[in-house]
Amino acid sequence: MSASRRSGTTDELGPDEPERPGRPGGDGPVPPDGDPAPGPDGPDGTDLLAALLDGMDAALCAFDGDGLVTHWNREAERILGWSAAEAVGRHGFAGWAVREADAEEIQGRLMAAMHAPGRQVHEFALLTKDGGRVLVRTQSAAVRGPDGKPAGLYCAFSEVHAQIDLERSIALSEALFDDASWGVVLVDADLRPAVVNAHAARALGTGRTAVLGRPLGDLLTRGVEELENALTHVLAEGAPPAPAELWVGVRGPDGERRRCWRSGFLRLASPLAEEPVPLGVGWLFQDVTEAKQGEQEAALLRFRANQLHRAARAAAECEDPAEAATVHLDFALAGFADHALVDRVMDGGAGADAEEDAPVRLTRVAATPSGGPGPSALTGPAGLPVRYGEAHPALQCVARAGSVRAGAGSVPADEAREWARARRWPDDTVYALCAVLRSRGRTLGVVTFLRGGSRTPFERTDAVYAEDVAVRMAAALDLADLTGAAGAPGRGAGG
Repeated sequence: MSASRRSGTTDELGPDEPERPGRPGGDGPVPPDGDPAPGPDGPDGTDLLAALLDGMDAALCAFDGDGLVTHWNREAERILGWSAAEAVGRHGFAGWAVREADAEEIQGRLMAAMHAPGRQVHEFALLTKDGGRVLVRTQSAAVRGPDGKPAGLYCAFSEVHAQIDLERSIALSEALFDDASWGVVLVDADLRPAVVNAHAARALGTGRTAVLGRPLGDLLTRGVEELENALTHVLAEGAPPAPAELWVGVRGPDGERRRCWRSGFLRLASPLAEEPVPLGVGWLFQDVTEAKQGEQEAALLRFRANQLHRAARAAAECEDPAEAATVHLDFALAGFADHALVDRVMDGGAGADAEEDAPVRLTRVAATPSGGPGPSALTGPAGLPVRYGEAHPALQCVARAGSVRAGAGSVPADEAREWARARRWPDDTVYALCAVLRSRGRTLGVVTFLRGGSRTPFERTDAVYAEDVAVRMAAALDLADLTGAAGAPGRGAGG
């Protein structure tokens, strides 16, 4: 059954609809049954109109100027259960689609739309064929004839809960891209940003339009491969079951900013396709850098405190105080540095009243193996001075009686090796931290921690830990001097 009535009241839907053959005033033959003759290449306008109405996602009905139902599409039949054959030709909704008590009011509100400008929105309850009630939201507007006067009206309606769900979805989308307190990025199938909200644009250090269509590698210096791998996986397999934490480097005017983003991913598919067609990925992220750094620092402090505790208990079992100093050094190296060197001040140590112009000479007393992992070992009582240059960090550490940090900087590998060799350190050294060994008001020497290029530079928190280790080592070495332990390091002629 067609969704429109083919005879009786007018089928006019608007002033722009052309007259069709077979209508009064039109050209062409009129078949005996009163229907317009179909054209040679396809259906006539009535059939096309019926197909369009039946294909709509919204329920639609139309009334002529007297209030008779002229059109009724399939979506209206689905919602209320009344077929087009049962609905077309009825006068209003009274007696079948609304309660008698509500019929006059609803009919008046609907017909008032014929003489009102624009669309009128109303909500009221309609009756289904089986006697149930459905709350609908309607949009009604006048349909004007060729003379510009109202010839009827159309009424599009949908169930209120479906309309509210749609409005909520739209409102959610708008809120996410305007006021969300986390970053939202829609990435297309080519892994390029298609829509970016204000929070995400600030996190990426650029404007909302400047980021669109650009490769992720133009925005991030680190973490691009991990992010693209996650997006590709979501496009192929769907959303992961839990958020992922990604460390990235964001390009900025002041250089790279290292950030940690807790990210969630959603695969976007077109709701209009018969089979799911990926439109891209919805990427939501929140900056958790400070929280992650706090967690990492807390875990590092716990680990280092535990190492100091274990080292103290192990050193307490050493009969030789010099061996106890190397025990503290070995425990300190775990997760902290690749190599370590212990140099003693010759002539028994520099006191607070030592002459400032007197040259400082250091002798190597302990070191970790540079060729591979292993415990540190005492070098013996030979006491030969180490050939350090005047500006060597270890000598600066003795002169200042404080920690000194040094690094090769961003230089090629061969230059970094030359830098390390000039300072008498292993070739793979890139970063160094020297901590002074002091006990009873005297500078006994220097402990130097060394890191390779695969590690990060020493920071202030690392210097505090190194100083804590140096205090324990200095106490053990001072005890070795006092007890005259065999092989005690650093005891020169003035010891």
